[in-house]
This record gives sequence, C-alpha cells and structure tokens, in this order.
Amino acid sequence: MQIQENYSLKVLNSFGIDVSARFFTKINAPEDVDALIQWRAEHTDTPCLLLGGGSNMLFRSGYDGLVVLINLKGRTQVSEDDDAYYVQAAGGENWHEFVRWTIDQGYAGLENLSLIPGTVGAAPMQNIGAYGVELADRMQSLQAVDLLTGEHREFSVEDCQFAYRDSFFKSQQPDRWLIIAVTFRLPKQAQWITAYAGVDSAIAGQEPSARLISDTVIALRQSKLPDPKVIGNAGSFFKNPIMPIEQWHELKARFESIPGYPVAGNNGLIKTSAGWLIDQCEWKAFRDGDAGVYEKHALVLVNHGDASGAEVWAVAERIQKSVEERFGVWLEAEPRVIGS
Repeated sequence: MQIQENYSLKVLNSFGIDVSARFFTKINAPEDVDALIQWRAEHTDTPCLLLGGGSNMLFRSGYDGLVVLINLKGRTQVSEDDDAYYVQAAGGENWHEFVRWTIDQGYAGLENLSLIPGTVGAAPMQNIGAYGVELADRMQSLQAVDLLTGEHREFSVEDCQFAYRDSFFKSQQPDRWLIIAVTFRLPKQAQWITAYAGVDSAIAGQEPSARLISDTVIALRQSKLPDPKVIGNAGSFFKNPIMPIEQWHELKARFESIPGYPVAGNNGLIKTSAGWLIDQCEWKAFRDGDAGVYEKHALVLVNHGDASGAEVWAVAERIQKSVEERFGVWLEAEPRVIGS
C-alpha cells in the first residue's frame, strides 16, 4: 500500500470539485486492507474517508486526512438453488458495468438499476435505487472488514439496516467498515418491474427482457441526467421527502398537482417528489457563477466548470430554504457532504 500526499481528488469525484487530500492510497488487493488497518492503528488522530466512484459526495473543502480509494476487482457466480442464482462482485467493481455483465450472463434482477454511477461496494452504503427497485431488494449478503479492529464479518440484509437511501454503513458507522464484496440473489423466474416513470410506455408492444428494460432505463436516465464527464454532478441531490399522509393531504389541498406515493411497509406515510417541489420554486436552470441547477431536471445540482464545493452547497441551501418557506418541507441532501 502506497501513501501519497497532497493528492488531487478532482477526477475522483463526479462533481469535479478541485480539492486535495492530505494523504491518499488505493486498495487493490486483500493485503492492502491489512496494511491499511496497520497504518490507521499507527495514525489514530488522522481521519479516514473511504471512496468508491466519488459519485455520491460533495467536497466543500479539501480533506485533512487519508482518502482510501477502493479498487478491489472480481465478479462471479458463487452458487445457485432452485429459485435463484447467487452472484458476487468485489467492492471496487464499477456498478453499471457489473449490472450489464449480469445481463450478458443471462441473469435478471438488476436491470432497473442500470447506469447508476459508483461502485459495487458503495451501493449498499446508499441503498441505491431507481425505477421501482432498491439494492436491498436484490442483495443477499456482503463481506466487510472493520478498519478499527480488523474483524471480518458477513452482513445480512437485516444487519445492513437499509432504509431509503440509507444504511448502517452510512448513518451508524461511516468509514469504519470497508466493504470487500457483495453477493446478490437474482431470481430464475424474472418478475419484471416496469410500471414506473415511463418504462411501461417505452417498451409497450415488446416482450420484456432484462436487456430491453436495462436499455430503456439507460435511455430514460440519459434523457434526464447530465453526463458527469461533461457537466459535474452527483445525480439527484435531494432525497424525496417522506411525510405523514395527513401532511400530504394538507399540501394536496393547496397544491393540487403535488405527487404522492405510498411508502411500502409504512402505513400512513407518503413520499412526494423533491424534484417537483424544487421545480415549483422555479430553480430549474438557475446558475450562480459555475454552480447551478440542471436545465432539464430541477433535482440535479451541477458544476459547469470551476465551481467550488462551497458554491454548490450554497445553491443547495438556498433551494432548501425556498422549499421550506413555500411548502413547509425540509429537503435532505442525498450525497454525503464532506468538509466544513
């Protein structure tokens, strides 16, 4: 494991924020994990930040600690039973490439999660989701190592404490557990989920398949979201608010077109659209210097070139305030915000 100093993170975060880490290293092999544990034991006062694809972070400033890029590779079918295939991928695998690989192998189940940026190891942190499917719906287990004690542990779905864009690893013990690999349960009898956000109409008259749904999701995402290689962004910047149904009905009486979706397993709760709320406050295409809001989607904050993380965050705070003033709803940032 090689430690580098004053390392630029500009190409390692999808916002393209030009910041540096005081220390930086890559984890390429299991022996690097052991070396990292030893290094941390010798530098207990130095904070540590685990980095996957850098697609769900906003750096408001440089990082005065050790940034660890997870670069572990590998993917394989580990077993099967009468009902499912069990497929494992290492934490550093690119998420979208892994999804397309599963489709190439003839597996179904992850197609709705196509084109989500990031890595396999970062996916459980956020409990990524799109088009009616969340990672928690498909994960079987994951293997992680405690960077403080060196303990290797297998986590079940229940152990991960998944919630909407949240998990044990994000809210309970961030940067303590390094996710080595994730195993997915992919059903042999595919159950296509298409009744969401235009997928049904896009494939109307065609026989559903994992590849068709994946291609459709890719096209839909590309039509709404900017390519981070062209315009810096982290996709959806705010979580869709979840509220008591009574609060939603009060808003519905005032704003007839406000969308609402029942929350599975949570009677009496409604999820509404953060993008709709922001759009109603007329933030779409807003720009202040190089920080702004994407012209095609109000939920996407962007860096047009040289915006600082603090400037992007200032736009986010202005949006939060305006939505709260108009609707009485506080929007929570979906990406992890790093730095003061």
